[in-house]
Amino acid sequence: MSRKLVRPRQGRMIAGVCAGLGQRFGMSAGMVRLLFLLSLLLPGTQVIVYLILWILMPNEDSYAATRY
Repeated sequence: MSRKLVRPRQGRMIAGVCAGLGQRFGMSAGMVRLLFLLSLLLPGTQVIVYLILWILMPNEDSYAATRY
């Protein structure tokens, strides 16, 4: 299991942001998705943060290619 903040190829639904956060912090991707959906009920910039993470988090494949 990778402890780096990357978007995995397996287990992603839209962009893999929630799956990557779940792997990084030792949670299931479903729990992170549920927390994200519940956070949408609160005022804030959750969608903007998701989009920024989508852009900034590397794919698992590209991270492995630049690492070696």
